[in-house]
Amino acid sequence: MNKDTFTILIVDDNKMNVKLLEKVLTKEGYLTLSAYNGRDAQILACKEKPDIILLDIKMPGNDGFTVIKFLKRQSDTSSIPVIFLTGLSDIKSKLTGFDLGAVDYILKPFHPKEVIARVRLHLKLSIATNALIADQANKLKQITEAQTSLLIKPSMYTDAHFGIYYNSLHEAGGDFYDILPISKEIYGYFVADFSGHDIKTSYYTASIKALLKQNCSPVYQPNESIKIINEILIEILPESKYLTACYTKLNRKSKELTIINAGHPPIVYVPKNEKPYLIEIGGDIIGIFHNAFFEQKILNVSEGDRFYIYSDGLIESAKEQKVWTAGSTKLMETIDNSRDTPILEAPNAIVKKMFEDSEKPDDDIVLIGVEV
Repeated sequence: MNKDTFTILIVDDNKMNVKLLEKVLTKEGYLTLSAYNGRDAQILACKEKPDIILLDIKMPGNDGFTVIKFLKRQSDTSSIPVIFLTGLSDIKSKLTGFDLGAVDYILKPFHPKEVIARVRLHLKLSIATNALIADQANKLKQITEAQTSLLIKPSMYTDAHFGIYYNSLHEAGGDFYDILPISKEIYGYFVADFSGHDIKTSYYTASIKALLKQNCSPVYQPNESIKIINEILIEILPESKYLTACYTKLNRKSKELTIINAGHPPIVYVPKNEKPYLIEIGGDIIGIFHNAFFEQKILNVSEGDRFYIYSDGLIESAKEQKVWTAGSTKLMETIDNSRDTPILEAPNAIVKKMFEDSEKPDDDIVLIGVEV
């Protein structure tokens, strides 16, 4: 079936009405489907997905109101325009139909030219709406793809020895991460969470990536790098925008891990032969305060140790009223049970385990696992 062919489902318990509508519509080049009761109409609509439905209100069994309620609850049929066929002219019935999602009414007895005119009108509106939705979806897809293309994959920096889980619930995610090759044996690992998830966020993440590349170098200590980035972001971010972040620099040669936390959840550190624990340090959020304070902690590490940086969507849930303290306890238990999982696979395994007994995440999630 090509794009110029439109199918119309006719639903009426009066066979004479159905035959008349079939004749009128096929004469104009439309394909028709017919049902004589509400239940058959529901089945046929779900199976064939017609371009428009002409639906009688008063039918035995499932009446037109029942049918449209059903169709609007199904993802495959919810957007199909429904025009009611009715002998009811009272306002209450019309308003009920519109409230349920009908786009129009044709009063019985109907005139063939009126039927054709209304069908054409609502097919045009449907085509225009679907084209607009497709265009907007394509633009948002491009934004999402552009934002995702900025994210580093483990295969790009094999010496960084990290695994990543990243999932954005919105077209423009608020969570962001980056991996920074400072030298052959020194890497930076950065996770941030922007306030809000609007389209502008995708552009800000590109700015953050550029700032990290410019300022996370051997010349600066990590807290100096974040201070510089903070001062610049204060100038370019609107007042309502800020971010929490965690930045770590791992020097595998000196076996030192430097940690900066800017109002972000604490990292989980996993010594090779000991229990995981949280590393809690202070720090202001980024993008709000001039001369912000970012505490710096240096940790001596050993080969085989691991640490995890994550966003709060992993441990908090507004929907389930789960706060970070309870979520952190479960996270450390899950990480402890995943210590034998290869680091490339560990973040995905951990996230899957964290949500196996609950609803799907209601926020963006980033989880980076790094092995020393």
